[in-house]
Amino acid sequence: MSRILALDGNGAVAQAMRQINPDVVAAYPITPQTSIVENFAQMVADGEVATEFITVESEHSALSACVGASAAGGRVMTATSSAGLAFMWEVLYIAASTRLPIVMPVVNRALSGPINIHCDHSDTMGARDAGWVQLFSESAQEAYENTLQAVRIAEHPDVRLPVMVMQDGFITSHGMERVEIFDDEPARKFLGEFKPHYPLLDLENPVTYGPLDFYDYYFEHKRQQVEASRHALRVVREVSDEFNRKFGRNHGILDLYRMDDAQVAVIVLSSTAGTARVVVDRLRAEGLKVGLIRPRLFRPFPHEALMEVVESLSAVAVMDRSIAFGAMRDGGPLWIETLAAAKLHNVQLPITNYVFGLGGRDVTPAHIERVYRDLYDIVETGRILEAVTYLGVRGDPQPKFEPEAEAVK
Repeated sequence: MSRILALDGNGAVAQAMRQINPDVVAAYPITPQTSIVENFAQMVADGEVATEFITVESEHSALSACVGASAAGGRVMTATSSAGLAFMWEVLYIAASTRLPIVMPVVNRALSGPINIHCDHSDTMGARDAGWVQLFSESAQEAYENTLQAVRIAEHPDVRLPVMVMQDGFITSHGMERVEIFDDEPARKFLGEFKPHYPLLDLENPVTYGPLDFYDYYFEHKRQQVEASRHALRVVREVSDEFNRKFGRNHGILDLYRMDDAQVAVIVLSSTAGTARVVVDRLRAEGLKVGLIRPRLFRPFPHEALMEVVESLSAVAVMDRSIAFGAMRDGGPLWIETLAAAKLHNVQLPITNYVFGLGGRDVTPAHIERVYRDLYDIVETGRILEAVTYLGVRGDPQPKFEPEAEAVK
């Protein structure tokens, strides 16, 4: 039913794309995404897939070509990072507004300036309101599996929205891991045959895409898009549940670690959760009731599911790998969403923010241990000294982490 390969995250995503066998891929290279489409282009050249691979002159052109191919009735993919995603800005909104089920792996990388090719989440967080479903991956294995599921989510008739699948640049994308690749037949059976809705090339049933849409109907079309996004919460669960049954996995909207009796918890996206688990185990060995919450889905934001988990806690820290400049206290987007969810659901507890890892700055177990110990200070004193802390900035005192051998087995 599967084979084990040594792959980095980009190689794992390329394997998912091979099994998806999209009708069209239009892409442009950008670090650290390049090897996704580089590997896939080799598969096209070797005849492993029947995909029409279009080499274009820019990322704006790449997504524009995908919009045209998807509107024509094809199963379509692309991939990008950082400034490439920013260059697609106009077309991101067009793809979502036109309800086109394009799937786009995104390898998270800092936005300029200054120029930086390493990981943070400023690229996709900047695009968080463009109308795309956003899935975040902790590992190469999850990037592979999220990419397969993204196709089903995007193409569901109640959604019909484009999907981004994120992984951390260089940390995951270029880190070699043990990856289980499912056999092609069950993977393709799970994906199913693509059935286009209202394709432009159906000459018997003509349709119009991208018309001028003034105040007479623009508002109604945006309202329909809201409903599609709301449906996506349910559909992500349904697709994940089916995937779990078929492949023996445990995907959910939230990934919870040692939360059954937790008193305090950290909320963090993507690969940093792996480091945080080591810290959780270390502090649990000391008797501290700490836990970890890793949202797999960021858009649409799973506010109800998240609040059901945190409402019984005494304090929460949200760790953001990006800054929402000019927002409350110049904190991070995940923190702001969590604060809004707590207010909406009348969940009363301290929620503090730690911005970390910008431009690829290392986040160490010692940094994360500091976050948990700060949470216990908040619980004991009842006060948050700093709503937003910039963790690991040069010049700040650097905490030490000395894990016991027994605690990290």
